[in-house]
Amino acid sequence: MPASRPNDDERALRPQSDSPPALCTACEARHRGVCGALDGEQLAELARASHLQVIEEGAELIGDAERVESYSNVLSGVVKLTKTLPDGRQQIVGLQFAPDFLGRPFREESTIGASAATTVSLCSFPKSTVERMMREQPQLENRLLRQALDELDDAREWMVTLGRKTAAEKIASFLLMIARNIAPRAAGAGETASFDLPLTRSDIADFLGLTIETVSRQLTKLRIDGIIRIENNRRITIENVVRLAGRAGD
Repeated sequence: MPASRPNDDERALRPQSDSPPALCTACEARHRGVCGALDGEQLAELARASHLQVIEEGAELIGDAERVESYSNVLSGVVKLTKTLPDGRQQIVGLQFAPDFLGRPFREESTIGASAATTVSLCSFPKSTVERMMREQPQLENRLLRQALDELDDAREWMVTLGRKTAAEKIASFLLMIARNIAPRAAGAGETASFDLPLTRSDIADFLGLTIETVSRQLTKLRIDGIIRIENNRRITIENVVRLAGRAGD
């Protein structure tokens, strides 16, 4: 297959000087993600080794136990993280949103699988480049450490949700998590928040340890109670974020 020509976005990621690339200036990963630890010169260096990818829904991004050659910043969309048992059974163990860092530094092979739960935009860069910059730039290593610790805190909170909350609380907690990541301003202000569910009802059931019937029943109850609207079976509008948080036990 012939190599594709760089598009305008890819050209913007390859600056001719050491000033921050135009796309990086507006990127969430530049301000809230790991790239926020880099100055203009360092960001320009990383950008020269980077490339943009748009991955269609359902495509595999990283295979479980696959050799790692690159890392990515999630620019948009939702990534589904999974763990596969030796007999082929699979469990959804997490979701990633913009501007999360996709990859596990300092491992030769991945420990989980990752796939595009929705159409996903990624800014990807070679593993060797990132790990060299981490050795040279303590700020970058510190930012990755803080993100890893934040993910650990989130995982512990989710363990409480899965282990102690009722089915109704689990569904409400799941919707809040999606809203706070996809529509953070609206959710943070307690306003109406709208988004497409990034998972099928089967995947939601798997993620929450429920049956598909229970997921559908609880979503219907939230709709009847006027807390959410559901359109086309996937479009969710949270009418009252405060009431939904109450249903989640927050």
